[in-house]
Amino acid sequence: MSEFEKEDRVVLSDEHSDFDGETGTITQVMETMFGDATYIVSFEDGQEQGVPADQLELVESDDDDEEE
Repeated sequence: MSEFEKEDRVVLSDEHSDFDGETGTITQVMETMFGDATYIVSFEDGQEQGVPADQLELVESDDDDEEE
């Protein structure tokens, strides 16, 4: 079972990526043959493919702030 779902907002932590520290949206979840999940994350300037869950951090929804 994947830790994240499609459309989740996440922050990428990968020092080798151009998108390190940026917030993006998961556009696809792919299960590997070992039962793990990797993700395609879209950012404003492109996308990163094959991202493992341990390089992603879920962005907490701030819907409460938008209602004010």
